[in-house]
Amino acid sequence: MTLLRIALKSARFRRTSLLLTIFSLAISVTLLLGVDMTRKEAKSSFLNTVSQTDLIVGARSGPTNLLLYSVFRIGNATNNVTWETYETIAAMEEIAWTVPISLGDSHRGFRVMGTTSDYFEHYRFGDKQPLTFDGGEQFVDVFETVLGAEVAKTLGYELGDEVVISHGLASAEFADHDDKPFTVVGVLDRTGTPVDRTVHVSLAGIEAIHLDWQDGARSALTIDADQVRKFDLTPTAITAFMVGLESRATTFRVQREINDFAAEPMSAISPGATLADFWRSISAIEQVLFVISAFVLAAGLLGMLTTILSTLNERRREIAVLRSIGARATHVVLLILLETLLVVVAGCVAGVAMLYALFAIARPVVSRRFGVDLGFSWLDPTQLTIMAAVILAAVLVGLIPGFVAYRRSIQDGLGVQV
Repeated sequence: MTLLRIALKSARFRRTSLLLTIFSLAISVTLLLGVDMTRKEAKSSFLNTVSQTDLIVGARSGPTNLLLYSVFRIGNATNNVTWETYETIAAMEEIAWTVPISLGDSHRGFRVMGTTSDYFEHYRFGDKQPLTFDGGEQFVDVFETVLGAEVAKTLGYELGDEVVISHGLASAEFADHDDKPFTVVGVLDRTGTPVDRTVHVSLAGIEAIHLDWQDGARSALTIDADQVRKFDLTPTAITAFMVGLESRATTFRVQREINDFAAEPMSAISPGATLADFWRSISAIEQVLFVISAFVLAAGLLGMLTTILSTLNERRREIAVLRSIGARATHVVLLILLETLLVVVAGCVAGVAMLYALFAIARPVVSRRFGVDLGFSWLDPTQLTIMAAVILAAVLVGLIPGFVAYRRSIQDGLGVQV
């Protein structure tokens, strides 16, 4: 009978304790790999959210705050940018294009963004990928809207359906602009970015629904959808705008000019540099989580060691019989190490399976709530190295009960224990 068959038969008789040990190791491996995978997938998703945009400009604010509310729809602007300032900066000769955005309203938990047709022409994500339509086309009329893929899927909207926008971020009946509904004319393809969770309307549409509102409430004067078309719907202010330059060599000079803009306090940030700073600022948290995961793994390995040591007394006769029929002391050590290896490999496999199961469950939730797409990827070299280190650590731990079994004599195993 080979050592492997002996190890498997022995494990079958101790399956309850070993299954608990495997489950404990699986949780440890899931946590250890999960921290690393979540960090990498989240970072990749953040970095792929916007590309080919040289600057993002908004009212004077912290760089991270400006990036979060303008790109990721997280948080709110400290102030708005006047339309006159926007036009002045957009007219600078170094600037090739601009995309204004206006935030502040919502629809059933999804953010509404006012913009222009330039958004669909110039916005890029991932590896310079443009926005494409799953159906329909971009808005033209004041009361037309283009939905992100997640919005359309979650709320079940199709082309031609009507959408009622709510004032502010709270979905309440008294805050609905129900007298001026928008018609769905387009649905974007999935991008894995906050675009998927955004309701896109024109800047004129944002102005139109607020003509008869004052200080966040309806005014006594009601202006219906047909009447608003007669008004000048040029916005007085926007939340922020994206900038593409004629030459990236002028990025820092244009950024400095905007930050020193005399007429209005402004902030201009480089999305790539700000994202890098953001990840550096949370690197300490990543390290803490990794250390905690390592301690959890250490606890799992100690639990495995305790389980194996606690069964050695029960197996003294088994080991003695093996020795008496010709098994060498090294065979006993190899048997213990083989059992340890089987347990830890089973724990690693179960941990990886648990990790992907949790990712499959968490991915749509994270995408809906935060607009961050946790992509599916196989274990990379770093994570495989972590797995190898776990197995090596388990084998080293397994040497302890192997050495204890090695020291036991045949007489100790066969003698009567009282």
